[in-house]
Amino acid sequence: MSENHINYQLAHFVASYGNVAKIPPSTCPEVSFVGRSNVGKSSIMNKLFNRKGLVKVSSKPGKTANVNFFEADGVHFVDLPGYGYAQRSKAERARWGSLIGEFFELDRSFNLVVSLVDIRHDPSKLDIQMIDYLSDHEFPFVVALTKADKLSRGKQHLQRMAISRQIGISAGDILITSSSTGQGIDDLKAVIEAHCLGDGEETDAVAPEDQPEA
Repeated sequence: MSENHINYQLAHFVASYGNVAKIPPSTCPEVSFVGRSNVGKSSIMNKLFNRKGLVKVSSKPGKTANVNFFEADGVHFVDLPGYGYAQRSKAERARWGSLIGEFFELDRSFNLVVSLVDIRHDPSKLDIQMIDYLSDHEFPFVVALTKADKLSRGKQHLQRMAISRQIGISAGDILITSSSTGQGIDDLKAVIEAHCLGDGEETDAVAPEDQPEA
C-alpha cells in the first residue's frame, strides 16, 4: 500500500460468516458494501478489484446470505447480504436483516460504508431506511448509484437530482457508477482511499467530467 493509494489488484477472499458473533475483531481499515438485492453489489466490487468472478455474481437475486470478507492491500472489503428480495422466505429475509443490523452494531473499524442504489429506479423504502440509519448513527458513508450504463448521461444527472431529493443528500455527494463501463469507479476509489488512508474528511464525490453541462 502506498501512502495515498490501495492496490486493488491484490484483492482476495478472506472468510464468510453466517453468524456475526464469529467475526473476529477489526485489524485493519474496513469498507462495507450494502444495498438491495440485485443492485449490482458483487459486480461493482469485482470492477473495483478488476478481478472478474472474485466476488460471486448470482443470476438469482438475494443469493448472498453471509457476511463475506475480502482483503486488498491491507484493507478489508465487506460484502453484506442484499436486502429486500421478496421471493425469499420471510424467515430468510429476517435472518439477512438481522445479520446486517447486528453487523453494524459491532465495535469495528467502520471507515466507510458504500450504500448502493439502482439509478434506474426511485430508492426503495428499505434503501431510505438504510441511508437514514447510517446517517442517524453517524457512520461515514457514501451513496453510489449503480447501473448507470442503462441511462444516457443526461438521464443519469436527472435521476441523481431526483434521488438526492428523496434521500436528503446533496447530489454532489452521490456517485454515479457502472460495473459495465467503469464509470465512476475511480471516483469510488478516491472516496475509499480518503477514508482508509487519509484523515477521513469528505471528498468531492463528483469528478469534473461527471458535472452536468451548463
